[in-house]
Amino acid sequence: MPLFLLLTCLSTTVTLVSPAVLDPCSAYISLNEPWRNTDHQFDESQNQPLCDNHMNGEWYRFTGMAGDAMPTFCIPENHCGTHAPVWLNGSHPLEEDGIVQRQACASFKGNCCLWNATVEVKACPRGYYVYRLARPSVCFHVYCGHFYDICDEDCHGNCLDTTECACSPGTSLGPDGQTCFDENECEHNNGGCSEICVNLKNSHRCACGLGRVLRSDGKTCEDIEGCHNNNGGCSHSCLGSEKGYQCECPRGLVLSEDNHTCQVPVLCKSSAIEVSVPRELVGGLELFLTNTSCRGVSNGTHVNIVFSLKTCGTVVDVVNDKIVASNIVTGLPKQTPGSSGDIIIRTSKLLIPVTCKFPRLYTISEGYVPNLRNAPLEIRSRNHGIFPFTLEIFKDHEFEEPYRETLPTLKLRDSLYFGIEPLVHVSGLESLVESCFATPTAKMDEILKYYLIQDGCVSDDSVKQYSSRDHLAKHFQAPVFKFVGKDHKEVFLHCRVLVCGVLDERSRCAQGCHRRVRREVGEDEDSAELQSQTLTGGPIAIDWED
Repeated sequence: MPLFLLLTCLSTTVTLVSPAVLDPCSAYISLNEPWRNTDHQFDESQNQPLCDNHMNGEWYRFTGMAGDAMPTFCIPENHCGTHAPVWLNGSHPLEEDGIVQRQACASFKGNCCLWNATVEVKACPRGYYVYRLARPSVCFHVYCGHFYDICDEDCHGNCLDTTECACSPGTSLGPDGQTCFDENECEHNNGGCSEICVNLKNSHRCACGLGRVLRSDGKTCEDIEGCHNNNGGCSHSCLGSEKGYQCECPRGLVLSEDNHTCQVPVLCKSSAIEVSVPRELVGGLELFLTNTSCRGVSNGTHVNIVFSLKTCGTVVDVVNDKIVASNIVTGLPKQTPGSSGDIIIRTSKLLIPVTCKFPRLYTISEGYVPNLRNAPLEIRSRNHGIFPFTLEIFKDHEFEEPYRETLPTLKLRDSLYFGIEPLVHVSGLESLVESCFATPTAKMDEILKYYLIQDGCVSDDSVKQYSSRDHLAKHFQAPVFKFVGKDHKEVFLHCRVLVCGVLDERSRCAQGCHRRVRREVGEDEDSAELQSQTLTGGPIAIDWED
């Protein structure tokens, strides 16, 4: 294994120029490994599947034996040196298009786009392409390269007979005047398909969603009427009834949200991810995660694997409005019979992708109660968002010891030290406190509110922000205050927190303080706008106990 890793590193050539300064056409990393090519079929009996988890949003170019460019058609699984090859679901751009975004799909279990991500592509002046490739959220994924057909005659420049360089049906001439690139028929009227269009090499095919099948015309879909047709679209058992049919799962598996596919139960928590695989499914296999030192433990009926967001090779990434934690459970035959009595195996390999999704945006609250006799303020309660933050009140500016059991007594003009603390410390993520405001009640849509932070900017000059070693933690100091009026005996803080990837230079977190241009509106309109933002932005309901 150490030798294999060394060979992989030697086959990658790095152009040592900062991509932030120069055009990516001259500042890229070359991918020239032969196993990346679509012609390379993966043989698990000879090699371990590869994974592009070392990629981190840099610009890449396919060269050498890896191919000319990414394939723009579906690649079957077990190609490009891995189980789930990644292809470009969209046509390559022209040079005048500049940098464009395209969907990258990973093929697995007969699904050409079981996973997908967004990549960036640019056509370069000398007829090649560069790609900004993100780290895959799941192993085993590899970005594929492909050798496209070359015309016999070079028609770049003066060419009297253009038919000499005509490309075959389903392809078109590339910007270098020689290479015939695959045409993505699905980009034009969805390939004539009523539902799903899958681009293939020099062709395409239509497909239907779960519970539906293609009609004889090969383009339109119809509902499956019963279990006799394609097993009702069920991944396992299909049971017919007078009212129709329903899918059922073997013992230990659960029906997914699509009501057709059976899956292994996965429990997603901020502190740990728990996977429970039925023993009948495992047989004589030994289960382990991406980091093979993390292995399953049998309790007689199930093989359980428990791991955190920081261990066992778990990949944590930000995808759209979610924080996605991914790993893969692999099962291989045991070398010797185990104590559980397994002496036979029914499959040579088991692959179970595991994905947990958490929201990026959180609204968390804290409050304190004033003592009207001597005008002190007492911290009253502590509330948590589900993941991954809690709003803490600290004892001093060191932000190391929060108030837990005993309630502090704070007087007006004292300092209030509060902070956003992650429940789980995960590298590669950072946070932005978009807003923090105070209300006299626990309701976030209270008309009377006072902003400490707004649009990522400190809106009260008396608020001071402290630096933190953790990109997810944020610490602040503010003078203790209360709302005017004898009936206002409580003060609550509400903060909206957004999570981003640390290396995403274009994320909202990277922008920091970014004041919006506001129209001159009345106070009622402003309040309504803030209420709408809070309701849509905060997926966590905060409950307070008086």
